[in-house]
Amino acid sequence: MGILRTIIWVVLAVALAIFSAANWEVVVIKIWPGQEAEAKLPVLVIVSFLLGMLPMWIALRTSRWSLKRRLDSSERQLADMRALANRPVEPVIVPTPVRDVPPTPDDLFSTDKS
Repeated sequence: MGILRTIIWVVLAVALAIFSAANWEVVVIKIWPGQEAEAKLPVLVIVSFLLGMLPMWIALRTSRWSLKRRLDSSERQLADMRALANRPVEPVIVPTPVRDVPPTPDDLFSTDKS
C-alpha cells in the first residue's frame, strides 16, 4: 500500500511541475475594491489547494483522534474482562446442614422448679 501512495504523490508532483513550468506568469488578484495583489499562477493554485484541503485534513485528524480514543477505551475494557476471566477461583465452602433434633416434651415443660 505504501508503494501505491508513493506513486500517486510522484505523479501529482510531476503534474504540478509541468503545470508550473507551462503557466509561470503573473496574475493580478483583486482582494477587495482598491486592493490588488500580484502572484505567480502556480503559487496561487498551490496556496488555494492547500487552503481548501485544510478543513478536510482537520476533520480527518479529529475523527482519527476520536476513533483512537474509543479503540483505546475498548482495549482497556477487554484487558479488564480478560483479567477477571483469568483470575483464580477461590473454593467455596458449603456449610454442612445442621440436623436439629426436636426437643422432647420434658425439655419444653420442665417440672424442675429451681
